[in-house]
Amino acid sequence: MSRRPHPVVEQLRFTRSEWLRALAGVTAKDALVHHGQMNSIGWIVGHLAWQEQRYLLHRAQRLMPRRDVQKEFAFGAKMSTPAFAETLAAWREITTAADPFLDSLTTRALLRDLPTPGGKRSGQSLGSAIRRMTFHYWFHIGEIMAIRQMIGAKRLPQYVGALEQNAPYRREP
Repeated sequence: MSRRPHPVVEQLRFTRSEWLRALAGVTAKDALVHHGQMNSIGWIVGHLAWQEQRYLLHRAQRLMPRRDVQKEFAFGAKMSTPAFAETLAAWREITTAADPFLDSLTTRALLRDLPTPGGKRSGQSLGSAIRRMTFHYWFHIGEIMAIRQMIGAKRLPQYVGALEQNAPYRREP
């Protein structure tokens, strides 16, 4: 019998699934829309791919499968209007690469310092980084839903989805 992922990992995965629900029905054209200073949905997808890669692959494991994501979608990166299909493919590649690492995490591993890209102590634990990333997803879920409402999308998903079935509160292992 395999071990269940740590509860913080279950919460991240639930959040990813809610984020994908927010993206369901987004067209290539929808993903290019900018409203004032708001980024496009395509850019937001790339930005969350960047954060997943930054925390779970680059800082935690010294892996950088998508240098383009690192350059184009980092916090503070220049506004752009990338193709939705391309950024979603990058996000899927990065999250797929991160999943085995997430499955291996224990409470002890989550309490360890997440080093900076240069290898120095950061003062941020891996667990705190994953929580920050989870909260960051929820921020952008709201932003995506606002963009979709502004462009007239109908029948948008209601939040929060099936939390009790997919990521209920439970004690740490």
